Amino acid sequence: MSTADVAPPLADATLLDAYSAAVTTAVDLVAPSVVKIDCDGGVDSRRRERATGSGLVFTPDGLVLTNSHVVASTRPLRVTLDDGRELEADRIGDDPDTDLAVIRIGAHGVPFQPLGDSSRVRPGQVAIAIGSPFGFQHTVTAGIVSALGRSLRARTGRLMENLIQTDAALNPGNSGGPLVTSGGEIIGINTAAILGVQGISFAVPINTARVIIGVLLRHGRVRRSVIGVSGQDVPIPRRLARYHHVGAERAVGVISIAPGSAADAAGLRARDLIVSFAGTPVAGVDDLIRLLTDEVIGTPLPVVVLRGPDRRTLYVVPRERETIA
Repeated sequence: MSTADVAPPLADATLLDAYSAAVTTAVDLVAPSVVKIDCDGGVDSRRRERATGSGLVFTPDGLVLTNSHVVASTRPLRVTLDDGRELEADRIGDDPDTDLAVIRIGAHGVPFQPLGDSSRVRPGQVAIAIGSPFGFQHTVTAGIVSALGRSLRARTGRLMENLIQTDAALNPGNSGGPLVTSGGEIIGINTAAILGVQGISFAVPINTARVIIGVLLRHGRVRRSVIGVSGQDVPIPRRLARYHHVGAERAVGVISIAPGSAADAAGLRARDLIVSFAGTPVAGVDDLIRLLTDEVIGTPLPVVVLRGPDRRTLYVVPRERETIA
């Protein structure tokens, strides 16, 4: 008798059945609230271009959470519900820096799924992705949470942090769909897969989405600040770091200053090394960007720089960053 003819142990068969039951139960619960989003192209060309993504209805009045890059176009939005209905949708707001957006469909009483709690997610637990890859609505892929706390560069250049890494397969069109536990809890919004690599996909934690949703519903966008510096991560000469008691090994090396900017008004110069901002050590560009929130707009803040052999404290007043088109 070949090994292929030997039935698996009962325990293994039971586990497989339990896994299948958990996944199908979660999908039955969440899938009715997952929608397909189409950005229709214009009719002035022979080809009608169409970008497709996914979304999650999370309130009974038709609010849909999705990715910013799915709805970034100014083209009309159409949403296809689980029952096949096609509805127009309006953009409420989006945040390219976290790749999240909220839209509203023109219907009430549609199936919806409340948001979960991503703080309880652990590596190794089952992760289920539901979406519309390549336009195939309600496609399900399953895997595990591979890791937590990952970082990925957004299309704006800003670093998206604390992402959930999963090996549940994502393809074009999955963007904006939910990442779900075996219990049907929404723990993330799928945002990206590393092209050419299998088993590495990312989702924005739903707890991050909660914060962004609140801001988007109030203001339609997330305010962030700038000081007008172009820089790069550079090492601090050891002798200089020791002399000025700088603990970090790296700093933001200023390449250029935008004329008339907050940094220009504060007296920053090219070749300055920024080692601290608002009393917080800065060891690189991402550290500085992380501190440029809406809360510091219009507030004079100390910036510590190393200029040649000297250490100087300047005061900069961050300004609101213009909205990215």
